[in-house]
Amino acid sequence: MINWSTVVAAADLAAALGQPDLVLVDCRHALADPDAGEAAWRVAHLPGAGHAHLDRDLSDHRKPRALGRHPLPDAADFNRTLARLGVRPGAQVVAYDAGDGSMAAARLWWLLRLMGHRRVAVLDGGVAAWQALGLPMESVPPAIAPGHYDAAFDERGIATAQDVEARLGEAAGWLVDARAPERFRGDVEPLDPVAGHIPGAVNRPLSANLSGGRMKPPETLRAEFLAIIGPRAPAEVVLSCGSGVTACHNLLAMAHAGLDGARLYAGSWSGWVSDPSRPVARGATS
Repeated sequence: MINWSTVVAAADLAAALGQPDLVLVDCRHALADPDAGEAAWRVAHLPGAGHAHLDRDLSDHRKPRALGRHPLPDAADFNRTLARLGVRPGAQVVAYDAGDGSMAAARLWWLLRLMGHRRVAVLDGGVAAWQALGLPMESVPPAIAPGHYDAAFDERGIATAQDVEARLGEAAGWLVDARAPERFRGDVEPLDPVAGHIPGAVNRPLSANLSGGRMKPPETLRAEFLAIIGPRAPAEVVLSCGSGVTACHNLLAMAHAGLDGARLYAGSWSGWVSDPSRPVARGATS
């Protein structure tokens, strides 16, 4: 039985196509054009893959801005999404997006893990890696047998703004920000009303997890993350980004490195700056 829990290579996934408990989910999304990912899925997708939309399925925009630009969905709604995609407890789920997994395949991976689902992985290199090997794509809508899911999120994996505020005086290494360096420093801010980062945060851009568009080897990732978090256990570490989406790539990388259990500040920078009284840091260090 296949048992992938972090990333899976395109060739290995291709060899497993047709297994009865394998569920593929296309998570392609573009912030600049929220309909582009679903449109690309309709044109061509991996065999049998349904589509999960970042805004409609993996977020809940009915919730207040204080929870960030991509508030987490309620568990009941996410259960319905999983059922639509054909997911059942114990299924081997593989999520993919256009390339590195950060938009928003790793988000689906983390949400499932938050429900205790362990057989879920991200396609390493995404559609780009799949097509580079000349592997098959389909253009017809998939016939997906409805699944069934009824689980709750483990709230212990989610950090709130209050949790973060309570730790602002700690030595650096407990809070890791996945945004690009120029956004972390506050040089530019294309998406949120305030530039900068949470005081005490350390920058680990998600691109640092990759080499040649693929996830770095576990031992490399482990050494790099340990250099950031020091002697802390992963459960003591909080990961953030702009809106709680790309930070999931750091969660995935840590799990791939055997450093599983870090928490996500789901509101991240967009949630943090929704309250103008909260402190802001700028520059390369906190």
